[in-house]
Amino acid sequence: MLPCHNNISVTNERSTRLPRSRCRRWRQSRAGIAFVAVAALLISTVAWLSLVFSGTTAHRWRRLKYWEGSPHSLSRSIPWSSFPDRLPIPPLPPWFDSSQDTPRNRSLSERGNGKREISLNDIVFGIAGSSHLWKRRREIVRLWWRPLEMRGHIWLEEQVPTEEADDSLPPVMVSEDISRFRYTNPTGHPSGLRISRILTESFRLGLPNVRWFVLGDDDTVFNVDNLVAVLNKYDHSEMMYIGTPSESHSANAYFSHSMAFGGGGIAISYPLAEALSNFHDECIERYPKLYGSDDRLHACITELGVPLTREHGFHQWDIRGNAHGLLSSHPIAPFISIHHVEYVDPFYPGLSSLDSLKLFTKAMKTEPRSFLQRSICYDRERHLTFSVSLGYVVQVFPNIVLPRELERSEHTYVAWNKLGHPQEFDHDTRKSYKSVCKKPVLFFLKDVMKDGNATLGSYSRAKAKDDLKRKVFCFPHPPPLQYVQNIQVLGYPLGKNWHQVPRRLCCKVNNTGDEAFQLTVGQCEKGALSSFTDSL
Repeated sequence: MLPCHNNISVTNERSTRLPRSRCRRWRQSRAGIAFVAVAALLISTVAWLSLVFSGTTAHRWRRLKYWEGSPHSLSRSIPWSSFPDRLPIPPLPPWFDSSQDTPRNRSLSERGNGKREISLNDIVFGIAGSSHLWKRRREIVRLWWRPLEMRGHIWLEEQVPTEEADDSLPPVMVSEDISRFRYTNPTGHPSGLRISRILTESFRLGLPNVRWFVLGDDDTVFNVDNLVAVLNKYDHSEMMYIGTPSESHSANAYFSHSMAFGGGGIAISYPLAEALSNFHDECIERYPKLYGSDDRLHACITELGVPLTREHGFHQWDIRGNAHGLLSSHPIAPFISIHHVEYVDPFYPGLSSLDSLKLFTKAMKTEPRSFLQRSICYDRERHLTFSVSLGYVVQVFPNIVLPRELERSEHTYVAWNKLGHPQEFDHDTRKSYKSVCKKPVLFFLKDVMKDGNATLGSYSRAKAKDDLKRKVFCFPHPPPLQYVQNIQVLGYPLGKNWHQVPRRLCCKVNNTGDEAFQLTVGQCEKGALSSFTDSL
C-alpha cells in the first residue's frame, strides 16, 4: 500500500494528523528526487550536445561524409585540346589524399635509416630467349627496355645475325653448352637446363654494384618502375626469392605452389645468387627428371632453405584467349609483369597484338603506379555501376553490382592447357552474365596523356554484337549511357608508398550531361570511407 492513500480511515483526531504529516513529508521527498533526476538529465544532455557539435566530432563527421582531403599541387597546363569534346577540369575531389608527400609517408631510407634505395641500375636482367623467335620477340622487349638506365642480357642458344643487333635492346649473349648435363624427362625439352643456368651465368659476369637479378622471358612485359618500388620493400643483403606461382591450378599442382614461374618474372637478391652460383651445376645434376628451368631453380633454392616471397604484381599468365577478365580485375597490388602476350587476344578492339601492346605500355609508362588499378563507384540516379581499370577499360553495369562480386575475375579465358572450368584456376573467378540486360557496356582506352600530376585517359565505347539485342530484349530499359560515346577519366597520382599498404582507389562520377561523361579517380584518404559507401 502507498504511504499516502486516499481511502485511509481514521477514528480520532490524533490518528488523523499523524498520517497527514507523514504524507506531506513523503511528497516533499518525492519532489526532491524528481528535481535531482531532471537536473541530471539536463546536464547529461548538454554534455552530449557539446560533444556532438564540437570541432573534433564535426571534423570527423565531415570526413565520413565527404572523404575529406586537402588540395594537391596540380599542373593546369594539360593540353586538353588534343582530346575532342573535352570536359572542363573538375575541382580536386575531397577524398584526394594530399598527405602522400609528407614525412609519415616517406620511405625508410628517406627517414634516415642510412640505406640507399635501389635504382634500375642496381638490377641485372636475365632474359631467356630463342634465336629463331628473337626477330619477332625483340619488338616486345623494346616496349619496356630502357637502354640508358638498365643492365642485362638476352640469353639465346646460338648467335643471331649481326644485322639484328640493336643498341636500343639488351646485348645478346650465347648460353654455355649444356650437353654435359643429364636430362631424362620424356615430355620436356633440354633447353630447360640452359635457361635454368642464366642466373649463374649472369652472376659470373662479375658486373659491379649489383643488388638484384631479375629473370624473365622474351615475351614478358615488365613495369620496371613498380619493380623497383616493390624490391625496395626488401633487404637485398638477405637471401630473397620473389615471384608468384601460376594462375593454373594444374601447373601449380604439377610443379609447386611455392615456386616462382619465370615467365612472370623472378627476383633474386645478390646473396642468394652468389650462394646458387657455388653449387648450381652440381645441384641440377641431382634433378635430371625435372621438366624445365623454373623447377630446377626452385629445387636448388629449396636446398638452401629459402622460401618464396609472393608479390601479386608478377603474372605468369598461363592463359589463352580473351584476357579481359584478368586485365579488368587486377589485384590490389602494383602491376609488375605479364607473360605469354602472344597467346591471348589483342587487349584493345580494332588493334593488332603489337599495336595493343604499344598502347598498353604507353598507358603503363604514363602513370606506372596506378596502372591497371581498380576503382568502383555508382550513379544512384541512373542506378549504374562503374568499374574502372586504369589504362585499360571502364565497365558500366546497368544495375548495382557490389564490390565483392566485381573483385572476382570474369571468366573470359581458358588455362594454358586449354581447360576452362573454374576449378582450373587458383584465383577467384565469376561467370560472365548470360543476360544481355545485365552485361556491362565497355569503354576501352583509346589514348592517354599526362602533364604535371594529372593523367587524362580517353575511353571509347566498344561496339558490341549484343547492342541490338539489348535494345529489343531489355525494353523499356535503355542501354546504360546510350548517348555517350566517350568517357574521360581524370587520374590523380598515388603516394610514393601506396604499394606498402595498398588499397583500392576511390572514384567519383562527374556527370555533365547525357553525351559528356567524366570520372575522377585517385587515392582514398587514410581513414576515409570508399567511393562505394559514399555513392550508395
